[in-house]
Amino acid sequence: MQETKKKKKKIALAKGEVAVRQKMTIEELARAMGKDVDHIYEALLYTDIDLDSLEPDSILYEDHIKLIVKKSGMKYKSAKLKEEKERENTDAVKRPPADPAVLTPRPPVVTILGHVDHGKTTLLDSLRKTQVASMEAGGITQHIGAFLVHLPSGEKITFLDTPGHAAFSAMRARGTHVTDIVILVVAAEDGVMQQTIESIQHAKNAGVPLILAINKCDKPEADPERVKKELLAHDVVCEEFGGDVQAVNISALKGENLMVLAEATVALAEMLELKADSTGLVEGTVIESRKDKGKGPVTTAIIQRGTLRKGCVLVAGKTWAKVRFMFDENGKAVDAASPGIPVEIMGWKEVPSAGDEILEVESEQRAHEVVAWRTYVEQQERMKRDVEVIEAKQKEHRMDYEKKQQKLAHLTWRQRKAVLYKANKHVMFSKPKERTEMDKNMLSVIVKGDVDGSVEAILNILDSYDADSECKLDIIHFGMGDISETDINLAEAFNGVIFGFSVKANESIKQLAAKKGIKIKLHNIIYKLIEDLKDELNSRLPPSVVENTVGEASVLDIFSVTVGKNKIPVAGCRVQKGLLDKKMKFKLIRKGDVIWRGSLSSLKHHKDDVQVIKMGMDCGLSLDKYIEFNIGDEITCYEEKEVQQTTSWDPGF
Repeated sequence: MQETKKKKKKIALAKGEVAVRQKMTIEELARAMGKDVDHIYEALLYTDIDLDSLEPDSILYEDHIKLIVKKSGMKYKSAKLKEEKERENTDAVKRPPADPAVLTPRPPVVTILGHVDHGKTTLLDSLRKTQVASMEAGGITQHIGAFLVHLPSGEKITFLDTPGHAAFSAMRARGTHVTDIVILVVAAEDGVMQQTIESIQHAKNAGVPLILAINKCDKPEADPERVKKELLAHDVVCEEFGGDVQAVNISALKGENLMVLAEATVALAEMLELKADSTGLVEGTVIESRKDKGKGPVTTAIIQRGTLRKGCVLVAGKTWAKVRFMFDENGKAVDAASPGIPVEIMGWKEVPSAGDEILEVESEQRAHEVVAWRTYVEQQERMKRDVEVIEAKQKEHRMDYEKKQQKLAHLTWRQRKAVLYKANKHVMFSKPKERTEMDKNMLSVIVKGDVDGSVEAILNILDSYDADSECKLDIIHFGMGDISETDINLAEAFNGVIFGFSVKANESIKQLAAKKGIKIKLHNIIYKLIEDLKDELNSRLPPSVVENTVGEASVLDIFSVTVGKNKIPVAGCRVQKGLLDKKMKFKLIRKGDVIWRGSLSSLKHHKDDVQVIKMGMDCGLSLDKYIEFNIGDEITCYEEKEVQQTTSWDPGF
């Protein structure tokens, strides 16, 4: 390799002609010219390119390339272009729709949505409890993200346990219609809240029918009728008002009427005539994905077509799997999964994202092809985006450069150098400590979650952060799994805080964090985590100063006292409100304008110096600065208090 490089260099130099293409990276150009990269950088000093934004693999364009070659005293010729062979599309796609004759009925897939604290989680837990007769201590351990409910009549329903709306809408945005029915949970005593309305929007946008579950009906202040009336405003019309939405009064906590709710769901599902094709290659959707210590990358998926068996080869996103094992929501191994059934799949090479489409392919080799193609497409898109960003940056830099040059045009080059040096000096020589001071109102966070869906839901909420002017929010890292030493080191480098959702931090990690003074905040409820994050943001905001008025006095008379050679104006005042305390701060107000702030040089009652003058008493006072008083001026005694500011960002709950 070395020899060929040397040969290349020699050839290029011997001719004195450089073969150039329309676009070359800095490295490529250096190689073609037989110079090192620094030589190119030096030549670029004569152009308007922003050197800071350049890496050896940054792309240069023809005009700059030719300029560099000229400056280096060489000639250029166009290189013979190798035609880039168009890569053949080797992606996997869904099969065309099946013949209606081969379709068989499948269980409905139900998502539970509703406002925070209206009882979604409790409802899910109660539904699960109906399935697990002898509950182990601590309830269901596995967070699989979906589970089946078997009704006495032999019907089955699949419930999705999605972490909040953010994940639901993200899945919908990817065009996956996993859900057939939405159960809208509304608390009977609270009625319709902001996220209730959001949930209705989500369901409408996805074209999914609703069932209304009015929860907490065991409470004395519950008012189910009010809820139904409030929902009319949002186009959710219950059956008793002539609409088609079934309403069920339940109590998730006591487990009342859960079967009625399940039967209502089955009734609606029968009307929808949900069917699927259980033959041929499998298609499905990733509901959740996580890394399991014992099993490696694991996904929960809902099969939408075909029957999944051990040994199938699947692709999802940019990863693939050979199915080693499948488990149901109780951790029991299963051999096959038909449409509408949730399973946990083991055997992935890496963790796919929640919401990715799962497709079965014929062989492992085919899986490799698909993944390679998808990676290539993403790379091409990223390159395109990068080029656009770089071009925009360079254009901006060029404009700046031209403006600066115009400003400095009348100076000699020596003066010009001096000006530029002065302008950039403070950045170069600021000590690291001062740099961190600059970051005072910036919160760097690391987000770790148990599964892909939760991390995504949290990031979606953080995306709505709009109070950058008060305090910048910077997400330096996010990922799945327990909190690790890497997270701690990152947090230390960026002076950040670690937020964990449904994850653990072992003792040694906690001790390390304590030693380095890094906060680890672990939560199991998304909105508690966001509240904690808001508190962190608040603590980064500078406190605002609030004035508390202690007393007010009005000037009734003016006289002056001679001290040495100076005449000092003295105001005779009466305290109208509160009291005057000589230790506090004072301000003088004339016709509504503050004309002086400071402290008193003396405060007297009759002839005695006093500290405090109470309401209704008269006094004489003089200020620490020579100011003539007018009769009718107001003198206010006040104290300044620092009040902690709060962030204006409202994440919506």
